Amino acid sequence: MVMEIEETEAPDQASAENPEELGNLRRSEPSSSAAGLPAVTHSLKHALRESSIGRVAASWFSLNQKDGFDCPSCAWPDPDDHRAKTEFCENGAKAVASEASNKKRCDAAFFAKWPVKELAAQSDHWHELQGRLTEPVVLRKGASHYEPISWENAFRMVGHELNELDSPDEAIFYTSGRTVNEAAFLYQLFARLYGTNNLPDCSNMCHESSGAALKQTIGIGKGTVSLDDFEKAEAIFIFGQNPGTNHPRMLSSLQTAKRNGCRIVAVNPLKEAGLLGFAHPQEVKGLLGVSTSLASQYLQVRLNGDMALLKGMQKAILEEEDNDPGQVLDHAFIDERTTGFEEWKAALATLSWEQVEEQSGLAQKEILKAAHTYIKADSVISCWAMGLTQHKTAVATIQEIVNLHLLGGNIGKPGAGLCPVRGHSNVQGDRTMGIATNMPPAFLDALGQEFNFHPPRETGLDTVASIAAMRDGLAKVFIALGGNFLSATPDVDTVAAGIRRCRLSVQVSTKLNRSHLVTAEQALILPCLGRSEVDRDQFVTVENSMGIVHASRGKLSPVSDSLLSEPAIVSGVAKATLGNDSEIPWDDFAKDYSLVRKRIEKVVPGFDDFERKVLQPGGFYLPNPAKQRVFADAEGKAPFSVHPLEPIDLTEGQLLLMTIRSHDQFNTTIYGMDDRYRGIRNERRVIFLNREDMKERNLSAEQPVNITSHWQGEMRHARLFLAIPYDIPRRCAAAYFPETNVLVPLDSTARVSKTPTSKSIVVTVEAA
Repeated sequence: MVMEIEETEAPDQASAENPEELGNLRRSEPSSSAAGLPAVTHSLKHALRESSIGRVAASWFSLNQKDGFDCPSCAWPDPDDHRAKTEFCENGAKAVASEASNKKRCDAAFFAKWPVKELAAQSDHWHELQGRLTEPVVLRKGASHYEPISWENAFRMVGHELNELDSPDEAIFYTSGRTVNEAAFLYQLFARLYGTNNLPDCSNMCHESSGAALKQTIGIGKGTVSLDDFEKAEAIFIFGQNPGTNHPRMLSSLQTAKRNGCRIVAVNPLKEAGLLGFAHPQEVKGLLGVSTSLASQYLQVRLNGDMALLKGMQKAILEEEDNDPGQVLDHAFIDERTTGFEEWKAALATLSWEQVEEQSGLAQKEILKAAHTYIKADSVISCWAMGLTQHKTAVATIQEIVNLHLLGGNIGKPGAGLCPVRGHSNVQGDRTMGIATNMPPAFLDALGQEFNFHPPRETGLDTVASIAAMRDGLAKVFIALGGNFLSATPDVDTVAAGIRRCRLSVQVSTKLNRSHLVTAEQALILPCLGRSEVDRDQFVTVENSMGIVHASRGKLSPVSDSLLSEPAIVSGVAKATLGNDSEIPWDDFAKDYSLVRKRIEKVVPGFDDFERKVLQPGGFYLPNPAKQRVFADAEGKAPFSVHPLEPIDLTEGQLLLMTIRSHDQFNTTIYGMDDRYRGIRNERRVIFLNREDMKERNLSAEQPVNITSHWQGEMRHARLFLAIPYDIPRRCAAAYFPETNVLVPLDSTARVSKTPTSKSIVVTVEAA
């Protein structure tokens, strides 16, 4: 039996999806390198669209400086020593321009003019262009418009609804990865004092797989490298990552490595400009369009074929060791720092090259070449992102990367290690602060002791489980500290239906997004200061992707006097909910963040002497035992992991689809309508298809098509997309999110991590 999964929205309901409308598509050949002068001109174009030239200059020259503010975009680290005067990339410039926007505003007059239903009929890009939110507003039950509300009454409203619940577990406390450390710590404290571990976050949808895989093997759910290691690496493997769009500042590290003689192997179904070449916009040659070639080898692996590739590389390495005993593997490291090698080796021996080739989509000779690069290098770094983490076998695949590194002792030595490249600028810091559904007992013990209470111990609801709970009427209040939950999550119709069943939805935000428009019976938008804005004499802290904690001080005047900081908003809601009887000094925390840091120091490992260390230029590194080769088990050893290959069997006519970002996009924020590196302009409703697959379906270039996903007898639909012939492996396809999130089944998740499988969606494509 086939079931159609598609919510029919009532006539008075706000749309959960972007309008099914096509733009005026213009196509060109995909780029062969990233950045250069176009990155500068596009940065300026976006910045001046949003702000005055003076505000743009003030923000750019403070961005990522040691006495400035941290970029609200990705989590790529800043150099420890010298920093350029313009230490940012194109997407960072866009993110700051968006946050610093002062030409348009979503104020009381804006919300009085626009009914919620009409706002929802606009595109995500249109929402982004409306400017900053300037004052708290409420959507009352049955109302068509948001209206102003005082901060005090907004806090009371949240507190009242939370205190009316039958159980604390009927509340969801979601966190976006932009949330700063101080706010995240207060937020998780509030949720646990209230009585629940329902603390889902955006990591549940992206690098949760990385954390789970690494925690089980090397003992810590973080990477093991620093920027300096990129200068010393002899080989760098980049799996399932597009740094040219998602982490552009990484390109300068790759350029330095390449100039130092490093060989770079790129593994990606799509040929991405930022993996092919980089024209440094701060070099004269780069501005003139002269680029540094990056990838020495480019492996266009099939979707879900990375594990087969990794096993093939391991197989080739073992074969080379057999041919030259004692000269390939790091036997001392394997003997002293690992367990399970012989069992793992025996399991790998059962795998044939035919299986590897079939499931990876790569020829044996290509895999042997990649393995040879690994063998010849004395120091190897492996990087990865969403291309690995959003499959059913994501955790197992990442553990195969760990296996690869264990063979050569490529963890815990200069120029070598594991590098999960995270997206949101403080997503790693939020987890360190306790934003998780199942923090370790030692953390909860310390939290309870410091604040004199008994934190709940039951595992809370992660993102997917929270959606299911709202859908089933088991969760009734949803609070989001940042982000755009509706557009970031899978199975959009299910998410929308769940949120609509809630009594109250609360969004702490800087700009308008679709999550403000598909709401519970009542809704609040609580506007906060951006990271770029002055917050009295206070500063906040963040942790980047390499475990460095540093200060961030806003430099721009706030766009509105009515804005509050993230810590102040959390403290206000907590006080209104828990009452004056609470022993927690919420008012003091809201005024003086150093008081929060003193409490963090007593609860979170590695934060001793926090205030002094974070005021050092550049901050400080958190402890990372894996860097010293102290790993997961009781003896400090790392296990080899044994996993079977699990191919996805496609029936006739089916393809495997992955959701991707465009270049004018960061996560769910749509800055523009172009994806210039892939040759797409003025359109987002496109699907990239292999030319032979298009011929089989009698599809022509730019022909309108409908996409249907298939999962366990369920069908989901995304309509009106343009077919784009592209260099992508057979039976693979790609399309942008959030437009295609509707195709991702809620219950299709990665083992262990429960991350949605947004890179492994079984679909069919038909002419519209």
